[in-house]
Amino acid sequence: MTKQTYITLNNGCEIPQFGLGVYMVPGDEKARQNCLDALALGYRHIDTAHAYQNERGVGAAVKESGIPRNEIWITSKLWPSEYGEQATAEGIDKMLKRLGTDYIDLLLLHQQFGDYIGAYKAMEKAVLDGKVRSIGLSNFESERLEEVLDAAVIKPAVLQVECHPYFPQGELKKRIAEAGTVIECWYPLGHGDSGLMNEPVFTELAKKYNKTNAQIILRWHIQEGNIIFPKSTNPEHLRENIDIFDFALTEDEMAQIKKLDKGQRFFTLGLAEQEASLGAWKPED
Repeated sequence: MTKQTYITLNNGCEIPQFGLGVYMVPGDEKARQNCLDALALGYRHIDTAHAYQNERGVGAAVKESGIPRNEIWITSKLWPSEYGEQATAEGIDKMLKRLGTDYIDLLLLHQQFGDYIGAYKAMEKAVLDGKVRSIGLSNFESERLEEVLDAAVIKPAVLQVECHPYFPQGELKKRIAEAGTVIECWYPLGHGDSGLMNEPVFTELAKKYNKTNAQIILRWHIQEGNIIFPKSTNPEHLRENIDIFDFALTEDEMAQIKKLDKGQRFFTLGLAEQEASLGAWKPED
């Protein structure tokens, strides 16, 4: 059974389309075990961030797994307190040390606040220096997205945002199409919303394919061309989540799911509220 599919990014790099997210996995030891469990099941993409405070655990798992480094894709994100050409350059070096690796496969700006233009320039330099393979953005959906796209010499390979069948980001995909940027999804299962998870179309398809409703939604993402990394620390759920490569939804079934688009987000803070919520918090080194 195929355990993975890949997407070729706008810089030619091939990213595993399915991975593991470690947001809210507390501490390095739990993240380490979570990643080891996932890697043993065939996962080859791990999404972390400085703000998650578990990069060391991710790096330790990658080393301990025995899997060649070039077969595992590591994504991480810089926090706004590290934005600015000099600050970002220093932040990248610190990140490399925390992860215990010579390079980061994908580095994102975590939020659209602070000196994100200076930070993006520093990330471009890191690509030229061989410290980072691909760069992109996370949570840039305002006009600041176009500001970065216009300033970028190396176009963002990825834009990570909330995305699920209730909010499939069709308009955002049009905005980034010219740059060849692809969508990565957080809340791929709609934050586990019972309304979404129990939609009749998913229940019917789950019976047809002998899968769970969650597996149907994750398979929809794969066929939509999205990159996903559902979070779970439960080994059985980890196994179920990746068990989506032995079937395919038909065009008609994909069209049925498309009708679920409600324009409904589950994270609803406005731009000013988001900025205020960041406060002066800085992740520990």
